[in-house]
This record gives sequence, structure tokens and C-alpha cells, in this order.
Amino acid sequence: MIEYRGEKFSGYNKPKRTPKASKSHAVLAKQGDKVKLIRFGQQGVSGAGKKTDAKSKARRKSFKARHAKNIKKGKMSAAYWADKVKW
Repeated sequence: MIEYRGEKFSGYNKPKRTPKASKSHAVLAKQGDKVKLIRFGQQGVSGAGKKTDAKSKARRKSFKARHAKNIKKGKMSAAYWADKVKW
């Protein structure tokens, strides 16, 4: 267990749910010697899930296109984690 700013994480780069926070998830991101607490995702929104219907596919595609620039920034960006966990 890693404790960072009063919050416990199971490890670096392992996202967890945050039910009482304004964001739905948090992750203690580590890249090299940099460590950063990142909160991401809108509370109560499921993303597209793993559904295969046309509407879900369209939502997923739109999210990835809209945030592509920030997703490419890697582990130190909230968009990267939202893409990985929620979409």
C-alpha cells in the first residue's frame, strides 16, 4: 500500500474508484522519478462500456478522436487514464 496525501493506493499506475469525490477515479501515476496524483472521469458516467451496439461504438470513437492529442501524452495525463479505464 502506498499512502500519498492521505489517500491510499494499491500501487503506482493502478486506478481506483473514488465514490465520494467529484471525479470517478484516481490514480497515482509514476513515470521515471515523477509521481503525480491524477483524478479523472465524470462521476456517474459509464463511458461506452464494453457494449457492441452502434451508439456505444460511436460514443467511444468520438471520445477517442476528441481527446487523441491528450491521450498521446501518456501516463501523466487524465485523458490517458480515462481512455484506458472508462472507454
